[in-house]
Amino acid sequence: MRAPARLRRALGRPPSPGLPATLGPAFPTCGAGIFPAPSGLIPRHLGSASSRFRKPPAEPLRAAAINGCLEVDLHPYSEMFCHLRPLRRLCLEKMFPHSFLYSRALSGAEAVNALRPFYFAVHPDFFGQHPRERPLKEVKRTSDRPIKWDKSYYSFTGFKDPDEDLEQVSRMETTLTSWLDNNGKCAVKKLKNSLPLRKELDRLKDELSHQLQLSDIRWQRSWGIAHRCSQLHSLGRLAQQNSETLRKAKGCTIIFTDRSGMSAVGHVMLGTMDVHHHWTKLFERLPSYFDLQRRLMLLEDQISYLLGGIQVVCIEELQPVLTLEEYYSLLDVFYSRLVKTRVLFHPRSLRGLQMILNSDRYAPSLHELGHFNIPVLCDPANLQWFILTKAQQARENMKRKEELKSIEQELIEASAKRFSLEKLYKEPSISSAQMVDCCTRLLEQSLPSLRGMHLCVSHFYSVLQDGDLCIPWNWKNGEAIK
Repeated sequence: MRAPARLRRALGRPPSPGLPATLGPAFPTCGAGIFPAPSGLIPRHLGSASSRFRKPPAEPLRAAAINGCLEVDLHPYSEMFCHLRPLRRLCLEKMFPHSFLYSRALSGAEAVNALRPFYFAVHPDFFGQHPRERPLKEVKRTSDRPIKWDKSYYSFTGFKDPDEDLEQVSRMETTLTSWLDNNGKCAVKKLKNSLPLRKELDRLKDELSHQLQLSDIRWQRSWGIAHRCSQLHSLGRLAQQNSETLRKAKGCTIIFTDRSGMSAVGHVMLGTMDVHHHWTKLFERLPSYFDLQRRLMLLEDQISYLLGGIQVVCIEELQPVLTLEEYYSLLDVFYSRLVKTRVLFHPRSLRGLQMILNSDRYAPSLHELGHFNIPVLCDPANLQWFILTKAQQARENMKRKEELKSIEQELIEASAKRFSLEKLYKEPSISSAQMVDCCTRLLEQSLPSLRGMHLCVSHFYSVLQDGDLCIPWNWKNGEAIK
């Protein structure tokens, strides 16, 4: 093919600075052209394919500069790399200034079409509708930052206002009577099926408590009746094989939990995932645990003496489960800091007050139940000032706690009697104030479907696998309680 006259005349000029006059096979290709690709521009799988099937032209190609612009015949490569045609302009733009490339202004309609994908990618209300238009990391970054739009935006665009959906859900909120109507029959059926296992559980618990002379047998988690029976059967078999070893737990409370050991309050913990060998080793070590427990109690008394008679306690419901060794270590660190600073309290000036040690706090605080939450690494000087200034309020809180507990017990008994409940109890996370509020409002209702049921006051509605009914302490009936 004969080149135009302008091109033939231009070939006589020297090549542009920095560009070779002859671009042959040694000059690597990029996309559909013959220029080197910047690293990382072309995907690895495309790059390997182009290098694998690259075929140099029969004769070297010559580049010509026309009016300061480079003109190259790419026809020999266009067929070979037609599948990479969309990358051609991208590669050229990376290698050469924009003045080398042909460009023109976009019309308004073309600009709208060109920007539409980017609009979908950045506008928050289109994220869910066009997930492929944005990278995954953008999804994670923006999903945690909800944007509050004006009502006019939803009226104009026609999209649903999430606030209206929430208001509708609030209006349709579950009430106690409606939930009992929908789930009462299911709970009755499950409870009826569990009655034989419940009797078996009581029998096994009484037999083992008598055989090993235990104070009590408890469970840390809300396992089902069948699971609890299986655990007691396993303990019963171990008692038959090693009766003398297990009798070392005389007077103790056994708790089935996640790990084996002795708890901070002296309960024997049996890990449900452990085998008999681990349980046997634990019972064999009980005498050493009892010795450590005596040392721990002595350490508590020494701390109490230094702090004006305040009692050091461990409240299982309000603290993470600690082993005896872990709790002793906390007490030892705290005692050492007190001895070094010699904090001065008047002897027995804080008798009747209580404190618990925490390893995850940095400042002391006063709990609504009246006890002090004291960090192990608390500054002793600040601790002294805090306890002295909050002592009176702590006594008032403790007095209110005792009154509340008495009212709570009376309301539990009254509710169980009014609705003929087989059992009424609460989860450990429910406070006395929450239980009092729940029972007070229950007594104002007529709930015949509760007759003979096991009712648990919790934070949610649920029917347990053995038929226990769980209701939230702040249950609603009719108008929602704010």
